[in-house]
Amino acid sequence: MIVFAPLLGILVLLFIPKQQGRWIKWIGIAATLIPLVLAGWLYVDFNQSDGGDQYAESYSWINIPLNSELLFNEQGTFHLKFDYSLAVDGLSLPLVFLTALVAAMAALASFSIKKRWKTYFIMFLLLEIGMLGVFMARDLFLFFVFFEVTLVPMFFLVGIWGYMNREKAANRFLLYNGVGSAIMLIAFLIVVTTAGFAQIEGPDGTSVYFTGSLYEISNHLFNEPQSFVNTDHPQSPFFMTEGLKWALFLMLLIAFGIKLPMFPFHSWMLKVHTEAPPSVVMIHSGILLKMGAYGLIRFGILLFPEQAKEWAFVLALLGLINILYGAVLAFVQKDFKLVLAYSSISHMGIVLLGLAAFNEIGMQGAVFQMVSHGLISALMFLLVGSIYERTQTSMLDQLGGMAASVPFMSGILLISGMASLGLPGLSGFISEYLSFLGLFGSMKIITAISLLGVILTAVYVLRAVMKITFGPMPEQYKSLRDARLIEAVPMVTLVAFILLLGIYPGILSQPLDTTISGLNQFIQQVTVGLGG
Repeated sequence: MIVFAPLLGILVLLFIPKQQGRWIKWIGIAATLIPLVLAGWLYVDFNQSDGGDQYAESYSWINIPLNSELLFNEQGTFHLKFDYSLAVDGLSLPLVFLTALVAAMAALASFSIKKRWKTYFIMFLLLEIGMLGVFMARDLFLFFVFFEVTLVPMFFLVGIWGYMNREKAANRFLLYNGVGSAIMLIAFLIVVTTAGFAQIEGPDGTSVYFTGSLYEISNHLFNEPQSFVNTDHPQSPFFMTEGLKWALFLMLLIAFGIKLPMFPFHSWMLKVHTEAPPSVVMIHSGILLKMGAYGLIRFGILLFPEQAKEWAFVLALLGLINILYGAVLAFVQKDFKLVLAYSSISHMGIVLLGLAAFNEIGMQGAVFQMVSHGLISALMFLLVGSIYERTQTSMLDQLGGMAASVPFMSGILLISGMASLGLPGLSGFISEYLSFLGLFGSMKIITAISLLGVILTAVYVLRAVMKITFGPMPEQYKSLRDARLIEAVPMVTLVAFILLLGIYPGILSQPLDTTISGLNQFIQQVTVGLGG
């Protein structure tokens, strides 16, 4: 119901004449409120003491029978099986709610869209379906389908409704993400034809199948090491070797690193942040980047924990590069959009630090950072859109003194800036604190150097915020209108969640704790041969 609730809005919009712009906008907004209400209900109803998957549903979806003689030179049936399998655990749950929340707030911000409203909201809702599905899918092929569903509407949302260089930004987005998707697809196919391979002895002969089920693949990899899934069985050309595990981990690291974005695969993201309409960038920065981090955890680290843990130092180093590279370049930017774009690169580096810790505190910090940055970046780009709509610029040297003409928006900008630099009491503090604390025990030097990013963040955030809100005001901005109700509602809502997460982090840590504890214990058990 949550995943496909936006489809109801798409079906209604198909029957609304394109000239009815106001009706189209309100229907599009209403369609995003349905999954938000359902996701809130899910969050409240979630059993926090159960760290495993809940609300699981699985149906046979694709089942292609083939002649097994072609592969195994013996009688029997060979099946290619992919299931429609969805579930949520403590890792998926906060990201599902974050997706529903940011999508609803971005839909409200979409009132500033000036053309082709019907097509816009159809694409917008299709994008939301893909994002929600990504965080719930428990089948590799289904995950890939939802992941790809997000690419097509995002391409058109940037290419049609963006700014001057929108087509170049859309093409770069599709090129980079297409390459990442291709690498991910190849890795998934190899996983399915190795760890997804199984055979069942039946009365009619041997039934052989390949499955994309995450449960079965994990079971074959870790609970059935004696199975010929993991050894060179004479009847099967499909087996998992240590070298292949390393290759698959590196492929998934690159595929999801492009989405994250991880240096040096980040340049496409800068174009999208500067050329896409603000409501679309809210989605992109707030949710789509988190899909990369989520995929890295769910498929890269949890399927190949030994390889991931051996590369802990490399992950930490990549996180350090992201933090310092993004922070230094954010400081020298003249366009506020680029300041926020490089800030996103820097803050996503903190996610990599948390994951590199390979302990419960660090992993919790990584997920906290994903949620916190999703809220803060969505709020920041909402403010950028409102400022640009009034001034037709986002250049810092052309703005100033906004606190006098738009005090409400300036106050919200100050709060979002304080959250971004990690002020205690706001969501940015607890997420950064946990990530750094988790890594400090094993990599003190990298943690200490990474803390320079916190100082640089304070410098570039305060520089940009103070330049916009204070100083001399250009004459043409003295009569600007402050935030309208349709803008104030998402601003206040996002600030409320940033404050809630900062003051009462338990609202996130309680459902997250049991799941992260279980995942960490699993990683430690699998990697015990690496010295803990």
